[in-house]
Amino acid sequence: MKRFLLATVLLACAPWLVAQEEKVTGEFSTPATPSADGATVSIVLPHDGDVVPPTFLVKFMVSGMGLAPAGSKIDNTGHHHLLIDIEDLPPMDKPLPATDQLLHFGGGQTQTELTLKPGKHSLQLVLGDYAHQPHDPPVISKKIYIEVAEGAVQQVDDPEVDLP
Repeated sequence: MKRFLLATVLLACAPWLVAQEEKVTGEFSTPATPSADGATVSIVLPHDGDVVPPTFLVKFMVSGMGLAPAGSKIDNTGHHHLLIDIEDLPPMDKPLPATDQLLHFGGGQTQTELTLKPGKHSLQLVLGDYAHQPHDPPVISKKIYIEVAEGAVQQVDDPEVDLP
């Protein structure tokens, strides 16, 4: 009887325990938001292979979907996440963690000023939904490779891009 009672209490508490784990780990068990057919994201600036100064402009673009701030649950929208020097993509079935190498642009931003140490680096974008989770299927850019060098000057071929 004690075992039955204990099992009943544990089963009754299971949803609460899962909710507590989500609060602690930041992981949510929500289904992925669908992406629009043919949606793409890309890094417009810098270009693959560019040599840039330690502080440079990164410009993002999304096509086939709109941008919305994190927390805004609007169909066919998302916000950018920039992956810096990440070899393997993070899990696409969980919210993307915010780290020094995985930057969140939850305000719907389309560009940022980035400062990196001299050397070779990779940049890649993943579009996240209102809860920072990649869509299904994920909308991921091609990974680009750049070199950061002291004294380099960022080349801008888009007259509408304002350099910092």
